[in-house]
Amino acid sequence: MTKKEIFNIVYWVGFIAIALYFAYSKGWIFSNFESISPKEANALLQKDKNVFLLDVRTPEEYAQDHIDGATLIPVQILGDNLSKLQNVKDKKIIVYCHSGNRSVVASRILAKNGFIPLNVKGGITEWKAQGLSVVR
Repeated sequence: MTKKEIFNIVYWVGFIAIALYFAYSKGWIFSNFESISPKEANALLQKDKNVFLLDVRTPEEYAQDHIDGATLIPVQILGDNLSKLQNVKDKKIIVYCHSGNRSVVASRILAKNGFIPLNVKGGITEWKAQGLSVVR
């Protein structure tokens, strides 16, 4: 095998690995939770009393603006604070962050621990872009 052939193989393996990692981090593959649009999340919050709204951003981001009724548990401490969610374990948990990346991580943590997370695609950024209200 020539150096060029080896380089091409390494290049494509690396490219595929990066693509798989990106798809995994977005929750597009190997996810054990559902992702929903902001409008679907809003509709659920309006009509279904068996849902809980979880903001996994930082306290500073939450103070700037958040969705009305959201409980803040930053993703960095979520795993150590699951006991705070035991009373909503039988509910669907709508999870959001700024852009949808941290909420994927949080949704994986929740699903792994027996919760039913619904990840909001695009986070609060997409929520606001779709004209939905926030608390400032």
